[in-house]
This record gives sequence, structure tokens and C-alpha cells, in this order.
Amino acid sequence: MIVVSNASPLIILARLDLFGLPQRLFNRIRITRQVWDEVVVRGAGFPGSEETRIAGWIEVAYLADPAQLAVWQSQYSLGAGELSTILLAKEIQAQTALIDERRARLLAKSENIPVLGTVGLLELGYRRGEIADLRLVYQGMCAEGVRIDPLILNRSLAGFNLPPI
Repeated sequence: MIVVSNASPLIILARLDLFGLPQRLFNRIRITRQVWDEVVVRGAGFPGSEETRIAGWIEVAYLADPAQLAVWQSQYSLGAGELSTILLAKEIQAQTALIDERRARLLAKSENIPVLGTVGLLELGYRRGEIADLRLVYQGMCAEGVRIDPLILNRSLAGFNLPPI
């Protein structure tokens, strides 16, 4: 399965001490140079930076048509990480793109790219037995100050017949 990721899922998973979850679920993931720069270079010293830098299961992939990134940057008010992730997913026909930002998710879906956010990734991990206590993980997200509406987390928990946070 070909999976590409934007920065936020990597950063959030590192903050939750679940950085290895994508490897356990997908074996390998690909990120663009722009995502690498955001997480590892500009994010040096922050959660996800060192984990991404040393993760042998994360491959940096370069866009076949980098000029398209410049075109999209002039068309869409999204960051280079989100746009390059969507472009890479299109170019390599990825089965999934890991993206949290709502407008980026909508753009990816309009390009027929299946999208999974951090919550969806955590749900998949829970379904596959990689996460023992989803509610505890969501409580950790809130404690870590991850910007997500608690209603989304509670809706997710309700889907598993778990009590709300």
C-alpha cells in the first residue's frame, strides 16, 4: 500500500508517543521534501523532528513536476506541505494520504485521493489492536493541546461504543 503523509499526523503521533503507528499499519510511508523541511529542518527540537529524521520506514520522495506546486500555491491558500503531499499522492497514485487540515482534505478528495486524518489513523490502529485504549489516547490529545474539536473525538468514541472524554 502506498501511503503519503503531511506533517501534522507525524507531529501529533510523536506528541502522543505513537510515532511508530504508521509503520505498524502500513510498513512504509512517503513524505515530500517540503514536509521533511517542515518537520525535521524548521521543526528541529520539536516533537516529530528527530523521530522523522531517524525513521528508516519514512522515505522522502520528490515531486515529478515541482512546477505544479508553484501553480497550486498561487491557486490555493494552503501550505507547501499540504499541497506537495496531495501532488505526490496524485503522481504516485497513493492509496491513502494522511492529512489533517480540513481544506487540504477537501482538495485531496476533489482530486480523488483517499484521505485519512490522525483521528482516522488512530481509529484504524484501535481496530487492528495496535491501540489498547482509544479514549485514553484522545484524552492525551486534549492534554497535549492538539487542536481538534472534542465533538469529533466523542463522535469517534461513540462509533466504538466507548464513553466520551
